[in-house]
Amino acid sequence: MGNMSTTKAWNSSSVTMFILLGFADHPELQAILFVTFLGIYLVTLAWNLALIFLIRGDARLHTPMYFFLSNLSFIDICYSSTVAPKMLTDFFQEQKTISFLGCAAQFFFFVGLGLTECLLLTAMAYDRYAAISLPLLYTAIMSPGLRTWLVVGAYVGGFLSSLIQASSIFQLHFCGPNIINHFFCDLPPVLALSCSDTFVSQIVNFLTVVTVGGTSLSLILISYSYTVAAVWKIHSVEGRRKAFNTCASHLMVVTLLFGTALFMYLRPSASYSLGRDKVVSVFYSLVIPMLNPLIYSLRNKDIKDTLWKVLGKKKIFF
Repeated sequence: MGNMSTTKAWNSSSVTMFILLGFADHPELQAILFVTFLGIYLVTLAWNLALIFLIRGDARLHTPMYFFLSNLSFIDICYSSTVAPKMLTDFFQEQKTISFLGCAAQFFFFVGLGLTECLLLTAMAYDRYAAISLPLLYTAIMSPGLRTWLVVGAYVGGFLSSLIQASSIFQLHFCGPNIINHFFCDLPPVLALSCSDTFVSQIVNFLTVVTVGGTSLSLILISYSYTVAAVWKIHSVEGRRKAFNTCASHLMVVTLLFGTALFMYLRPSASYSLGRDKVVSVFYSLVIPMLNPLIYSLRNKDIKDTLWKVLGKKKIFF
């Protein structure tokens, strides 16, 4: 009885499996797309793992900012890995299928990690505010205990929000068709297949995105308004430049993530274009996790110095 009630609550549908179309509408590009996406995924793994090991291996980088940065790299690896391996293996499958529960799990982890990253970026903005606006109190404010709780809170908030979204979507009735015009189980194409009224699910999605994403973005903007004001009070030109460089990488990452997320998830369903949205989805699910460590590494002297120290080479290129 328990198994039957659980099955009914989680999958009140006649569909037990979905078919992912992926990029089948461009058969002539399959080889190029596979090599491109494989390259992006391998670079994502390599750069993020390298960043984690560099931070863990150098005592000079054992500071709150790099603690958050190593957690961001870990999230980016997991975030990209919820989509990339399945998508890459599907290039060699005639039937690109995913079970109903597999689809729900992929959606849950993908959204959960994405929302966790939003909350982590908020914590990183607060860290920059404390470092620049309150330098004498920075060590006391960003204690090991606080920064650990900020990371734990980001995970809890992200995955609880994702659970709410996943529950509202995958309790809908899916009676067929079961073909998802996408390369993974994202919100718009899954909702498009439901035989139920999706109004409540769309409202839940909207409120979740606004609550988590909107609150995070607002707190980031507030933090940076105080940070910029503090930077302008720095008399040294070199000190001001260093402070702006410290914030520039974070702001670039925030703009990329929040810009694409708001475009994808805060639109009315009538404006969805599955062909165009696939391109945007590639950007935020694969490209952004690859760019994040590059953005932080290429603009950060400490990380570049540590990298060259590990490689044992002179700084020729930077």
